[in-house]
Amino acid sequence: MNNMNIKKDTGCMDDYDPNSLPPDVAQMKIARSLEVIPGVEKLALRSSLNRTLAADIRANINVPSGTNSAMDGYAVISSDIPAQGTADLQVIGNCRAGVPFTDTVKSGDCVRIMTGGILPAGTDTVIVQERVARKGDVITIDNTTRTGDNVRRAGEDIAPGDIVLNEGHCITPADLGLLASLGIGEVKVHRRLRVAFFSTGDELRSIGEALDAGCVYDSNRYTLHGMLRRLNVDAIDMGVIADERELVEQALLEASEIADVIITSGGVSVGEADYVKEAVNKIGAVEFWKIAMKPGRPLAFGRVKDAWFFGLPGNPVSVMVTFYLFVQQALRSLMGQRKTESFTIKMPCVSRLKKRPGRIEYQRGIMQRDENGNWQVQKTGAQGSGILRSMSQANCFIILPMESEGVQPGMAVEVQPFFSIM
Repeated sequence: MNNMNIKKDTGCMDDYDPNSLPPDVAQMKIARSLEVIPGVEKLALRSSLNRTLAADIRANINVPSGTNSAMDGYAVISSDIPAQGTADLQVIGNCRAGVPFTDTVKSGDCVRIMTGGILPAGTDTVIVQERVARKGDVITIDNTTRTGDNVRRAGEDIAPGDIVLNEGHCITPADLGLLASLGIGEVKVHRRLRVAFFSTGDELRSIGEALDAGCVYDSNRYTLHGMLRRLNVDAIDMGVIADERELVEQALLEASEIADVIITSGGVSVGEADYVKEAVNKIGAVEFWKIAMKPGRPLAFGRVKDAWFFGLPGNPVSVMVTFYLFVQQALRSLMGQRKTESFTIKMPCVSRLKKRPGRIEYQRGIMQRDENGNWQVQKTGAQGSGILRSMSQANCFIILPMESEGVQPGMAVEVQPFFSIM
């Protein structure tokens, strides 16, 4: 099996363990332990994409800046609109965005105006061009337009003093445009989070190294690198650490000196060569390490010196599932981001799914429309925690609750699309 870490993990056995924490309890324990990492910096607007705001942003101008036309048409005085029938008005000028009409409009007059043009003094309504018959400089209007129609008032969208973005908001491309429209060129953001990560295992080799008998290429550092890059943190790859107590302990201490968070893969179970949890307990503290879920039961959370610690399982699918379920939100919280609720949806499953009660399972699925256009989901195939291809092919998790004893084809299941978490 190429490109996979197939490290035996007795903590991933299928038997029910009453000492394992339910995933939601583990998430709550993590959330209650975290504090935002201190440090704020000021960035140029274009450099702030995907960063987290460290302060509310308030507007200092009106948006729109002036009362303007929402449509192409004619700016008129509403008292000139007839109660019934039609009326004629004299066109005395033109107005478009950035080129205002500066004279005052009197009763019986109107101004040709384009979308975004500032309403000329004296006018209060825009009649769309489709409602007007024009001959030379005279237009004929009907009685269907109401006072104030097709007009955007100054400050209608944003007024001075309004909070436009809150502290804890992660800046999106739309936000860049919004802030630019307010003339804001710099923003205060939380500093980048520093995350050190490494894999453990005598059997692991890095790409480019020869594979000895019984060895595999380390895939976990690559999936971790990709997931961390999407979170816009400073990711520090410390490589592969051999299964030796002293080396594991030294790596953890080094990581705690340079990072806010340490993530390891492998070595948190109960095998004879699993030293990560033991080392963390020696130089720090493990708060918990078993979750009632599959894949990913042996997840450890704690501290090493001043750094937060997440010990992920060794199997590649378990690494990704536990990262998205526990680590990702923790990193966002440490960066000052507000918590967002996960999105799930119910849909019929066309596959038969095996499961034992006593744990929550996150099976990998493909959601797609059937021939009638209705959404359905099916499993990707074999669901072993070492089959990384199941994650590569999937576009969602199929979440089977604690009490579930499996799914028969046609039954409704809870689905978490990857677009909502990745």
